[in-house]
Amino acid sequence: MSRQPPPTPERRSFLSRLNARAASVAALAVGGIAMAQQKSPATTRFEPARHDKDDWLDELPGKHRLLFDTTAADGLGDALLFAGNFIRVNRTDYGLQSSELAVIIVVRHRSTAFAFNDAMWAKYSVPLAARARFEDPKTKVAPKANVFRSEDYGEMLNNRGATLDGVAKQGVQFAVCSIATRAIAGLVAAAVGGNAEAIFGELVANLVSNARMVPAGIVAVNRAQERGYSLVSV
Repeated sequence: MSRQPPPTPERRSFLSRLNARAASVAALAVGGIAMAQQKSPATTRFEPARHDKDDWLDELPGKHRLLFDTTAADGLGDALLFAGNFIRVNRTDYGLQSSELAVIIVVRHRSTAFAFNDAMWAKYSVPLAARARFEDPKTKVAPKANVFRSEDYGEMLNNRGATLDGVAKQGVQFAVCSIATRAIAGLVAAAVGGNAEAIFGELVANLVSNARMVPAGIVAVNRAQERGYSLVSV
């Protein structure tokens, strides 16, 4: 019986490559079967829960939604100025009326004191100013009125004359932190020897225009973003 001649180096190289490719194909096939047998994890899109007490956020008409989060006097001043700019530019450059914009300013933490009208500031000026860590730039003492309702401060305040009442007339809404308001009521009660719960009710009854109480300012910030509001922190 005749013997086959040994393979040439070229043939050995070809056979090695062929065997390697066959092994790769087999490995891929086995891997594909294994992957197919594994259950792919379910992919779900996050959808935030909805709560009735937050539905007012959707009741505001508007083709665009904007929310300012303020925690101090300076932040509130900036929010008033920027809200006015937002409304004005949408009117002049986009032909949109203020009624077509949903704008909310959240007042919480140390800006909360400015959610109350002049009557509350006249009555409780010292504890309100203490809570806000604020002094009247004219008198250098606790103001006897809500300074952000006045146009008389000019460059002395960073709102530059944009007032709470002025932006409210253009449809801006204010969300007032209930937690901070209760803290203020406690400070006032300690200062005047009153009842904190009664003072809380008095403060709530004397909010500035277009203001509403919310359970917590930080929660309102979260819920508004979940409902499509762009956030500006000032």
